[in-house]
Amino acid sequence: MSRVEPRPEAERGPRRVYRNDAIEVHWEPRLCIHTRSCVRRLGKVFDSSARPWIDVDAADPDAIAETVLTCPTGALHFRRVDGGEQEVAPEETTVEPRPNGPLLVRGRLKIVDADGRLIREDTRLALCRCGASGNKPFCDGSHRRIGFTTAPEG
Repeated sequence: MSRVEPRPEAERGPRRVYRNDAIEVHWEPRLCIHTRSCVRRLGKVFDSSARPWIDVDAADPDAIAETVLTCPTGALHFRRVDGGEQEVAPEETTVEPRPNGPLLVRGRLKIVDADGRLIREDTRLALCRCGASGNKPFCDGSHRRIGFTTAPEG
C-alpha cells in the first residue's frame, strides 16, 4: 500500500528540511500562506504537485537561495553548507501592507507575546491584520477565506 502525502496547501506540520551537499532548504508549513513566489520563480525546484515538493538537486544553490529570499512569510529559509553566502537580515525594518492581505515585515525581527516572551526571531514574516488567523500573530491565509478587504487609499 503506497502512502499518499497531503498537498502543501493542506499541510500544517513541523519544519521540514530538504538538503544536498551545497544547501539546506527549511520549510515551515505553519507559516506558509501559498503566495507561490517560489513556484513561479523556480518551479523545477519548488513543485507543489511533486513529492517531495522541494528538489534541491534541480538547480544550483545560488538560484535556490535567491528564490528562497523571495518568500515573504519566512516559511522558507536556507542554509548554505558549501561555504556560500548565508541570508543576511536587511539593515532597515520595513512593513508592507498587502492589499486585502497581511502585513509583510522584513528586517531583524523579534516577535514577543504579551508577557515579553520571545515567540519568534526571523528576517521575513507575514503578520495577520484581518483578525481571523488561527496562527496569530502570523498570517495563515484566512483573509482570503473571509473576504477581508482593505479600504482604498486616498
